[in-house]
Amino acid sequence: MLADTYLARAAWKERVMRGDGESRHVILSGCSGGGKSTLLAELGRRGFGTVEEPGRRIVAEELCGEGEALPWVDLAAFARRAIEMAEDDRKRLKQSDGWVFFDRGLVDAALTLEHATGLAATETLAGRSPFHRKVFLTPPWPEIYRTDRERQHAMAESIAEYHRLLDGFDRLGYETIILPKTDVAARVTFVLDRLC
Repeated sequence: MLADTYLARAAWKERVMRGDGESRHVILSGCSGGGKSTLLAELGRRGFGTVEEPGRRIVAEELCGEGEALPWVDLAAFARRAIEMAEDDRKRLKQSDGWVFFDRGLVDAALTLEHATGLAATETLAGRSPFHRKVFLTPPWPEIYRTDRERQHAMAESIAEYHRLLDGFDRLGYETIILPKTDVAARVTFVLDRLC
């Protein structure tokens, strides 16, 4: 089992590093409350394809319903729903010609499921196309961090998640690029400069 997991991770990492098909689907990930949604909105305003974070959509739905798949109730159920939603998002945009930016998405959800259950992210991602090899991460930014109805975890939990994601993307072969703590216009320029 351990050898199979190692081989799956190595195969996935090789595909990402080779840039097979060099996807134009770009992940924005990192610390909760670090400005991902603001960056995504600005990229959308500038005409790029964007996909909102599955987690926030799930939490909004769950708060109006039974609440069984909330991350603070059942993290594994939450991650499975996020994987399903992220797959649907990706299928819907598969034929898009331009850059498409994902606020978190499939890889984040696979890493969350790995954290919750121990199921290797490479097993969850097997048979799926990698995203663009460059992943942009928002660092912890306590000065702008806020909890709300959909983000109820404390800053310390967000920082721990950030480190798990940083490690996870690295293990999967992605090149992680930390976004500067600056205004949104400068962040957009930073991202686009590194994709060209």
